[in-house]
Amino acid sequence: MAAYELHYWPGLQGRGEFVRLALEEAGAPYRDIALDDGVGGDTGIDDPAIITPAFALPVLRHGKRVIGQTAAILLYLGDRHGLAPRSEAGRLWTHQLQLTIADVVTEAHDAHHPIGSGLYYEDQKPEAKRRAADFCAERVPKFLQWFEAVLERNPKGAAHLVGARVTYAETSLFQLVAGLRYAFPKASERALRKTPKVAALAEAVAGRPRIAAYLASERRIPFNEQGIFRHYPELDL
Repeated sequence: MAAYELHYWPGLQGRGEFVRLALEEAGAPYRDIALDDGVGGDTGIDDPAIITPAFALPVLRHGKRVIGQTAAILLYLGDRHGLAPRSEAGRLWTHQLQLTIADVVTEAHDAHHPIGSGLYYEDQKPEAKRRAADFCAERVPKFLQWFEAVLERNPKGAAHLVGARVTYAETSLFQLVAGLRYAFPKASERALRKTPKVAALAEAVAGRPRIAAYLASERRIPFNEQGIFRHYPELDL
């Protein structure tokens, strides 16, 4: 089949970064269309020949396949590149982990845009501060403690979320931790002090050869205040 094409928005990590990290860990050749061509992504909705258009970005094109939704893209890549277990139960568990990470990502976004994505942050600052207070105090610790428990209960050892090999769930948890540390440095460090296995896993993923090379490269887009994880000091409660 043709090489992978990743479609996302220029200048943003966003949800596309979870896909990039999996592709980098797999060593799979791909074109990042926004980075290579500087143009916005294509969901396929404008092409009547595509009967399975995506609702929103990111989109992975692979030959005639057009796959939307981050978790679905990673499910596809995991099966093809050994980033998920071979057993059905293991693949389902990895997918469940990814969907839970997606829940946290949505809540992190809604901490600074609680009323509507179409409004500027400045149009909803009072609501954002109230939402962020709950996110920092209640939701971040609850999610990270759940991942800590998953690591503790892994029969193959606490170095991995699933089995004894790296999966896309690990690369995604790394990105989640990195995003939380950028957007909510005080709140995330409080939570990570109580979840040392999560912190250790994120550090271990960052040190993997392909991931480390990617993080040091120009392909890694810096966090910024246009993406999902945004650092507004007044929200880091």
